[in-house]
Amino acid sequence: MSIRRLPEHLVNRIAAGEVVERPASALKEIVENALDASATRVAIRLSNGGLDRIEVSDDGCGMDSADMALALERHATSKMPDDAIENVATLGFRGEALPSIASVARLSIDSRPRGQDGWNRTVDNGQLAAEGPAALPPGTRVTVEQLFGKVPARRKFLRSPKAEYAACLDIVRRLAMAHPSVAFSVEHDGRRVLGVQSGEAREERVAALTDRALADNHVIVSLEREGVQLSGVASLPTYNRGVGDHQYLFVNGRPVRDRLLIGALRGAYADMLARDRHPVVALFLDVPPLEVDVNVHPAKTEVRFRDPALIRGMIVSGLRRALDAEGFRAVQRADPAGLSAWKPEPISPTPIGAMPIFEAATVSYNPLGHTGASAGFADRRPSFITPPPQARAEPAAAPAPEGTSFPLGVARGQVARTYIVAEAEDGLVIVDQHAAHERLTLERMRRAMEGQGVASQALLLPEVVEMEETACDRLEARIAELREFGLDLERFGPSAMLVRSVPAMLGQSDVQGLVTDLADDLAAYDSALSLKERLDLVAATMACHGSVRAGRVLSVAEMNALLREMEVTPRSGQCNHGRPTWVKLGHGDIEKLFGRK
Repeated sequence: MSIRRLPEHLVNRIAAGEVVERPASALKEIVENALDASATRVAIRLSNGGLDRIEVSDDGCGMDSADMALALERHATSKMPDDAIENVATLGFRGEALPSIASVARLSIDSRPRGQDGWNRTVDNGQLAAEGPAALPPGTRVTVEQLFGKVPARRKFLRSPKAEYAACLDIVRRLAMAHPSVAFSVEHDGRRVLGVQSGEAREERVAALTDRALADNHVIVSLEREGVQLSGVASLPTYNRGVGDHQYLFVNGRPVRDRLLIGALRGAYADMLARDRHPVVALFLDVPPLEVDVNVHPAKTEVRFRDPALIRGMIVSGLRRALDAEGFRAVQRADPAGLSAWKPEPISPTPIGAMPIFEAATVSYNPLGHTGASAGFADRRPSFITPPPQARAEPAAAPAPEGTSFPLGVARGQVARTYIVAEAEDGLVIVDQHAAHERLTLERMRRAMEGQGVASQALLLPEVVEMEETACDRLEARIAELREFGLDLERFGPSAMLVRSVPAMLGQSDVQGLVTDLADDLAAYDSALSLKERLDLVAATMACHGSVRAGRVLSVAEMNALLREMEVTPRSGQCNHGRPTWVKLGHGDIEKLFGRK
């Protein structure tokens, strides 16, 4: 397809704007041109963060000398065969990137179409510096040197070389994620810093460009609705970050930054992550060109959807379905810090067998220091004050079941009245009983809300909860919503609320703490949440108060019942705050602790 000059009326429709803001924006435009030229390999070399030199080589279709001269004229492009800008399907379409770069730097283009000779054209800050034959493989090589070198007013506003290098690397990562069929490599100051091969699966490419651990801790997102297709990779809720810089959205292969994604992610992970934690996601939307406007930003980093509610709903629904399908799954990785905390017992200087067996049998715990008749059973070390271990096991009334038939195994005991220890086929499972039961209670409340509503339990004596007047106002405004959850409140004067009933599934809950926490949550998030998100927030707060507390002794039957319910409950791998409800110590990890592997 030959390059043509766009008519004047179409040039006016394409909004003019500043294309080249920093090295990363110039790099983005050049790499997008390579991808639009059907390249299967893109090699990038940077010097001093791109401030001194940017070189991009590809194996695309290339250009002859005539097309190369036309490509350096403003608003000349091969990517729009007609005037229908709304049907644009390429990454670039403005036809102004190369001339904009050439006007503020030394730009050299070497290109060779297959079966033809190569050609070079060099423009130095808007002036033609050289042109002639060039020797290179089929494809194109674009070199940008001394960006803003002759525009000191712009050069001084650039950031440090390290910051500009980080921005360039982020641009390449985003484009590489969107095109797993293309191989990318990046060198910075002679050092190779990134390399991915062509033909990778999308989830492998995303993991390679973000964190390798994501390959084992992700779900596949796939949903189609009204001609729009959503696909991608999302991390398990228990695999999260402290900042939201690992969230990527691509529309028709174009990396974009959109506030819609932030809001949709918050809705999808609402009750599975703490407010200060963020998931790792890469979502790809394939939208009919007429349903999205890509011509709203000079750098094409923002888009406008014709139906943003549809897109947001698809992101939330797609993520929810993918996470629900994983059930009780949580992040399964051996924490090096946790494993290092397991220390072998120091070797005793006393040789084995030096202590007579009957003498050793008299060593026992003697916290009160009794003497006399019981002295023979007291520990003979003078400073023996260690308390008994905080663990318990229950005599089995029947043969213990085998753990091979249950993913989370069978309960073998309880540690510190907080953690359930279970034996599974492939290792040892440790469950946080409060976190697990909190999630199970929340899912029960949700199912009840979808049915006949949450059953309430009337209090024998209504309880008065005193709090600030503003807190009472917030609760009074939500009385109808709270009643759907089985919590019946009434205003009781200017600074008190009367509680008549509580959700029956919460059992003997702390009414005072429950109402106070609800008021605090509404104060923090009420105005920023939709109705559904508010209901989820209320349900999560109630579930926390109605859960089995740490410190409660559970029978073996209760522990096994909790494990079985976790195995069939969606999202039971993490509590309502995003923390894992269970971890597994594999047989291999146990063998390492004992030096067997």
